[in-house]
Amino acid sequence: MAKLPIKTWYAIHKWTSLVCTIFLLIICVTGLPLVFHHEIEHWLDDAKPYAQVPEGTARASLDGMVATAMRMFPNELIEYVYIDDEEPQVYLGMTPNRADKSLNHALRFDAHTGEVVKAVGSSAQDGHSFMDVMLRLHVDLFADLPGELFLGFMGLLFVVAVVSGVVLYGPFMKKIEFGTVRGDRSTRIKWLDLHNLLGVVTLVWAFVVGLTGVINELSTPMFRYWQSTALQGLLEPHRGKPTPQLGQLASLDAIAETVSKTSPGMTLTSVTFPGNAYGSPYHFVTWSKGQTPLTSRLFSPSLLDAQTGKLAAQVEMPWYLRALEVSRPLHFGDYGGMPLKIIWALLDVVTIIVLGSGLYLWIARRRSAAARIAELEARHKAWASARA
Repeated sequence: MAKLPIKTWYAIHKWTSLVCTIFLLIICVTGLPLVFHHEIEHWLDDAKPYAQVPEGTARASLDGMVATAMRMFPNELIEYVYIDDEEPQVYLGMTPNRADKSLNHALRFDAHTGEVVKAVGSSAQDGHSFMDVMLRLHVDLFADLPGELFLGFMGLLFVVAVVSGVVLYGPFMKKIEFGTVRGDRSTRIKWLDLHNLLGVVTLVWAFVVGLTGVINELSTPMFRYWQSTALQGLLEPHRGKPTPQLGQLASLDAIAETVSKTSPGMTLTSVTFPGNAYGSPYHFVTWSKGQTPLTSRLFSPSLLDAQTGKLAAQVEMPWYLRALEVSRPLHFGDYGGMPLKIIWALLDVVTIIVLGSGLYLWIARRRSAAARIAELEARHKAWASARA
């Protein structure tokens, strides 16, 4: 590829950049609040405050939360339970109809008292919160899977634009010293120097975030493929059996205890109920993660019999889902506390400047070319008039 002529690399850089710039600007702008999503959600949260309890206080019964949810919504189905290991809260997802995802909603419980602190309505009922809008624009432009795949393709074009920009930067550096911004030249030249400088300074970050973004946009088809292959093989012996109803299900507290015994050193984070589209018709599917900085980003599923609560299988995650899990903290920069979040946000702002300046340079170049053509045409007409 290095033997391609500079003009070819310039064309690759120009067109890949132009095609993806507007969408990358949307991704970068929406990515800024997402870097600080925990802090913003706390700021916007209008739920009841969590109970102040002594350190080491036991958590409330999960079965009690299920019972409370069923008293509040007796004709609905439970989809999942999410156990937050950073905040003292538990989310319990519910739906009146699994065929209509817009009706899904959740109850947020205080993890220590078992009290409902907030009812989170469905998007159809409550509209979209600020962070919901930012996330949907960032992930799929409100277009679900087609939107995810489209933005994944835009991310791929961005990665190609970064690589081609590096190739072009070599010949550019032969003319001026590194870091030079020719302030005495035209506005277009000054922005060209600034565009090149900021682009090369943020090169590694932009490449990593762009590539991990592409991987993240493929999460839905990756997970569906895993469901249709490895997971379906585990469910084959149960084909034809009815999905157990709520009154037939094993104790959720017993499920949590079984997982803690069979997966030592792991923290239970969520339980998918039987019948959920992302789980099994015959099992609870539990997701646990490690407790070290690295393993806390790696999730492992287990299948437990929905009626007896006994462990049915511990599932080994395939390499492509492991790659997806590793890519997420690299993309969002949420694994190193506030200092890393600030760095991620600053680099995001610099990338916005690079994208915006690239668009300006293209427009300015076209205007400059149009002005030169107009000037030549005017000279030609003047010459023709003089001869006449």
